[in-house]
Formats: sequence, C-alpha cells, structure tokens
Amino acid sequence: MARAGSWIVTITVVAAVTFALWSGTSSVPDPVNRGSSAPDFTLPTVPGPGELELASLHGRVVLLNFWATWCKPCEAEMPAMQRLHEDLADEGLALVAVSVDDTKEAIERFQERLGLTFPLLWDVERGVADDYQAYRYPETLLLDREGTVVERYIGPREWDTPLYEARIRRLLAGEPEPGEASS
Repeated sequence: MARAGSWIVTITVVAAVTFALWSGTSSVPDPVNRGSSAPDFTLPTVPGPGELELASLHGRVVLLNFWATWCKPCEAEMPAMQRLHEDLADEGLALVAVSVDDTKEAIERFQERLGLTFPLLWDVERGVADDYQAYRYPETLLLDREGTVVERYIGPREWDTPLYEARIRRLLAGEPEPGEASS
C-alpha cells in the first residue's frame, strides 16, 4: 500500500510540474526589433546630478547606444558618435549612450578622456539593457520621432559616414525609408 501511495505522489508531482511549465506565460519579453515601440526608461546621467527619461525625447530622432568602458569596439565608435552629435543635434537628433559599467567613476573618466558631450546614462543594474535585450556591446537602436525602432545595429559603426548620416537625415526630415510606402 505504501508503494502505491508513493507512485501517486510521484505522478502528482510530475503532472504539477509539467502543467506549471506548459501553462505559465513566459517572463521573457518580445525582442525589441524593427517596428517595436522602444521601452521607456529613466536613468541617471553621468556625471549627474539628474536623470533622463526616454519619453522626454519624444518628437526627436534618437540614436540609443548600449556600451561599456571596457569594450574596445565601443570606445572605437565613440569619436564618430561625438562628430554625429555635433553635426545633427541642432537638427533634432538625440544621441544617448547607456553604459552598463559597474562604477560611475569609470564612465566619468571615459567621458573626459574622449571629450564626449552627448548624454551618458548609467544602467548599473543592467535592467534597461535587459529590457532591450542588449548583450553584445556596442548595440545601437535608431528610433524615429514616435519612438519606434527603425533599426538595430550590433557592433561598432562609423556613425558620421554618409551612409548613416543620410539615413538619420531622412528620418529628421520625415521622409519614408527606402522601400517603405509613403502615406
């Protein structure tokens, strides 16, 4: 009789675990890709004080970069980002770089050494990077004026080359992307 009882308990546990695995909703969000709305966030600015909320940039084209000071490809693309910022900020481009570094001091030293003037934000808990599923640094998202992801780039880019600058200028002018129907 004890043997039959242990089988019943085993079957019940297996059934409960199977039910929990198959019926639960996934906690993994959908990927943030082309056509997705960019998740809103608020992060502290570096050097501070203050914070920046992505929603405050609504109406501007945003280049949202995820990076770290220890990432050599991230460092390599920063001068081109600075030049792009200097060229297009007055036309409506908001360039925002989200660091996943462990210390604010490392970000401040990096900013000073490279002479960066665009907003640097600190995602110490990496919650925003997780929301955007940004794990391969650098990762950059180009957002239109409505906060929709136009493109996701993985790896470093020369952001101030004619290819990228022209694409951003088209968004700033409100022109449709090539291959996109105009309304």
